Amino acid sequence: MVRNSFNLSPKPLKFMCSYGGRILPRYPDGILRYHGGETRVLSVDRFISFSDLLVKLGEMCGTPVSLRCQLPTEDLDALVSITCDEDLTNLIEEYDRAAAVAAPPSPSPLKIRAFLSSPKTTKKVSPPSSTASNSSDATSPRSPFYSAAIPPRCPSSTIRQVSRPRTYPVFNGKTQSPCHQYAYRNDGHVYLIHNGNHWQ
Repeated sequence: MVRNSFNLSPKPLKFMCSYGGRILPRYPDGILRYHGGETRVLSVDRFISFSDLLVKLGEMCGTPVSLRCQLPTEDLDALVSITCDEDLTNLIEEYDRAAAVAAPPSPSPLKIRAFLSSPKTTKKVSPPSSTASNSSDATSPRSPFYSAAIPPRCPSSTIRQVSRPRTYPVFNGKTQSPCHQYAYRNDGHVYLIHNGNHWQ
């Protein structure tokens, strides 16, 4: 006997996805409900991988999303995050068990309640400005080994040429022979230097 191939084919999955709104308590009983945003149904193959499912959800919303789902026996305050193939498999098994104990079993495709949101990003901590500037200077091509303790070189315009000091004859009281000493002239004053003693 030929079996009906339709009965052997697995039922597709339907994700009832809500995004763009918020989960808030309902007045006056306080039961959590989803308010605002949009709700769409996405039908996929039962054996879809988590990465392919995430791509389809992103195409539906127009932006990358993260996936959280409601378990069959839980309220909206206990959503589970789906982040890998194992999480997705466990989620489908939970819905299969809930559908098996239902009386009578529903012939319709399995419908999973899903909530989409923007994926969380890790905030990058930038280093302090002083450290960043020193680091950039240290790695600069023109100064690969720059150190903050080394003073910068003086510009060439501030370098002055110092000439050799002139010698002047100096006579002491004991001898008439002149003693040649080094002297510096500055603004009309002559400074004589002899054995560490200065005359002006």
